[in-house]
Amino acid sequence: MAKPFLGLSKNVRSLGWVSLFNDIASEMIYPLLPLFLSTVLGAGVVFIGLVEGIAESISSFLKLFSGWVSDRFKKRKGLILFGYALASLTRPFIGLATSPYHVLFLRFFDRIGKGVRSSPRDALLSQSCAEEERGKAFGFQRAMDHAGAMTGPLIASALMATFTRDLRTIFLLAFVPSLFCLWILWRGVSDVPPRGASDGANGEKSTVDPPPRLNWRQWNRRFKYFLFIITLFTLGNSSDAFLLLRAQGLGLDVVTIPVLWFVFHLSKTIFSVPGGSLSDRIGRKRVMILSWTLYGLVYLGFAFASKSYQIWFLFVVYGLFYGLSEGTEKAWVSDLVEESKRGTAYGAYHFCIGIASLPASLLMGLIWKAVGTKWAFSFGAAMALIAAFLTLVLMKGNSDEGSSRQSR
Repeated sequence: MAKPFLGLSKNVRSLGWVSLFNDIASEMIYPLLPLFLSTVLGAGVVFIGLVEGIAESISSFLKLFSGWVSDRFKKRKGLILFGYALASLTRPFIGLATSPYHVLFLRFFDRIGKGVRSSPRDALLSQSCAEEERGKAFGFQRAMDHAGAMTGPLIASALMATFTRDLRTIFLLAFVPSLFCLWILWRGVSDVPPRGASDGANGEKSTVDPPPRLNWRQWNRRFKYFLFIITLFTLGNSSDAFLLLRAQGLGLDVVTIPVLWFVFHLSKTIFSVPGGSLSDRIGRKRVMILSWTLYGLVYLGFAFASKSYQIWFLFVVYGLFYGLSEGTEKAWVSDLVEESKRGTAYGAYHFCIGIASLPASLLMGLIWKAVGTKWAFSFGAAMALIAAFLTLVLMKGNSDEGSSRQSR
C-alpha cells in the first residue's frame, strides 16, 4: 500500500489531520474562555479554577477506563469517534451559555470526550505503523496537534479583527473545523485487527491474548518503572503558565507574550517529527534521557535568566524538549507492552500524568511564593534530572532500543 507522506500509513496521516482540526476548534475557544467567563458571565477566578480542575480530573480517570474498553472489545475507532464527536458537538454551545454553570456542564462533556478518545487513539496509532516507525508516527501526530494549537488562536484573532468581536459568535464558528475533524475520522480512519487475529497457515484462527484487567500487577517490571519515572517527572513539570509569568517578570509585555507563545508552538511543531524519528534510530531510552536533561537545563535557564532576550531562546529550546519527548514517550509505551494491553497501558500512562499534574502546579506556586522564583524553577529542573538518572539506572534491556530492532 502506498504511503506517500513521510512514509506514514493512511491511518496515521488521518489521525494527524484529525488532531489538527480538533485543536484548531478547541484553541479558537480555550484562550478566550476565562475572558468569557469573567467579563460576559461574571464568574470569579475560583469558579474558573473549579471548571478546569473538574474537567481535567474527569478526563484523567476516563482515559484509563476507555483504554481498557478498547482492549476488551478490540474496537477502537468507535470510541475515538464518540470522543471527538462529543467534544465537537458540545464546545460550540458555550456560545449560547447564559450562566457560568452552563459552561461548567459543557466543559465537563468536552473533557469526557477527550478522556474517551485519547487512549484508544494512541493504541490505534501504535497498531497503524511499523515498529521501527512508531516514534515518527507519534511525532507526526503531536506536530499536527501543535500546529492546530498554533493556528486556532490566529483564526480567532483574525475573525475578531475583521468580522466580529462577539465571543459567542467566535465559539459557534469553532464548529466548522470540528466538522472537518469528524469527516476525516469517519472516512480516513479504520480499526486494525489485532496481530494473531487472522487465519493461520492451517486455516485456523490464531490465538489472541486475553483482555487485560485493571490491575497494577499485570504490568511487567519495566513498564512499572516507566510509569513511576513519568509520574516523578510530572511532579516537577508544572503548568506552562508559570513560564509566561516568568517572561512577563523579565519585561515582556502583554502584546509580546502571544507572539512568544506562537513561537513556542512553532518550535514544538518543527521538532516533533525529527524528535520521534530520532528515537526510532537510536532508541527511546537515549532520547528520553536527552530530553529530560534538556528540560532540566531549560528550567535552570528560566531560574537564572536576567534579560528578556534570553526568554526567547529558552522557549525555542523548550519546544525542542517537547519535540524529543512527546512522541518518544508514547512510542515507548507501545514498545514496553504487548498489543492486547496497549489501550489499557496508554490509559495508565495518561492517568499517571493526570494525577501528578495538579500537585505539580501547586508545588510550583507554593515554592515560588515561599522562597522565590529561582528555587521554584530549580525544583522542576531537579525532578527532570532525577528522572533522567532513574531512566539510565532502571530502564535496562533492549525493548526500548529502536536501532536494535532495525538491525535484526
